[in-house]
Amino acid sequence: MSRIFDALQRSESAHGRLEVSEPVELATDLLPGREKESEQTSRIEEFTQVSIVPGDGTRLVSLTDPESLVAEKFRFLGVRLRQVQQNRGLKKLLITSTLAEEGKSMVSANLAFTLARKKRQKVLLIDGDLRRPVLASRLGLGRTAGLVEWLHGEGTPAPPVYRLAETGVCLLPAGNPPENPLELIQLPKLVGLLEKLSMWFDWIVIDSPPVLPLADTSVWARLCDAILLVAREGTSQRRELKRGIEALDQKKLLGMVVNSCTDADHTNYYQRYGPASSQAQRAAE
Repeated sequence: MSRIFDALQRSESAHGRLEVSEPVELATDLLPGREKESEQTSRIEEFTQVSIVPGDGTRLVSLTDPESLVAEKFRFLGVRLRQVQQNRGLKKLLITSTLAEEGKSMVSANLAFTLARKKRQKVLLIDGDLRRPVLASRLGLGRTAGLVEWLHGEGTPAPPVYRLAETGVCLLPAGNPPENPLELIQLPKLVGLLEKLSMWFDWIVIDSPPVLPLADTSVWARLCDAILLVAREGTSQRRELKRGIEALDQKKLLGMVVNSCTDADHTNYYQRYGPASSQAQRAAE
């Protein structure tokens, strides 16, 4: 279903290998690290926990079909991103596309759930598409207050973040679409919020609007550490894709995820050697 371009290799090679701390230095860092983790956990536990019910057709394979080839591709992407994170210290990751209907929200959600599978990795998923928010509805939460209401100053001073039960992921929904989304995300209040959330989470995955028709993504891009561009095979056009790449900060652009890609050879290989095949083979013996 998805194929990942190997453009992350460029980022790794440009920054060299990870250096290992001396034993004494590492030992002195253990206690502060544990204190930070404890503070992260206590902060996150203050958020309201909700159960999620992915709807039909949401393609949240990292939750509904974790042994599939598609889920394996997301795990591979997660591994590569953690390697880049070690070298570059990135935390706020923006997921966007050139145009609508290319699958950026699906990629954002699956990637967030995949990153959270690793122990002690605290992940926040932000629905940054204030014009056409979809993440809350796809997770079965319906209409709920979110970033829009908080930026307007409505509700409590705390950000409206929800803990998604049994996933290790927290969600900051977009809320109800406002009349002035571009002006809203340019408020200094959003910058302060992201700085605070960065202290509580190891990863912040932001689902932003498409690049070309709107200026919203340029604002989000300035606030993030790195960008992944999503394209859809059979939908994305070469000309628009080139314009989308040129519109992004090349220093922050890590690579591209190709959605709805068919690769029969890889599918057959995974069917033969994947977990489902192993279970079937044991049952036959």
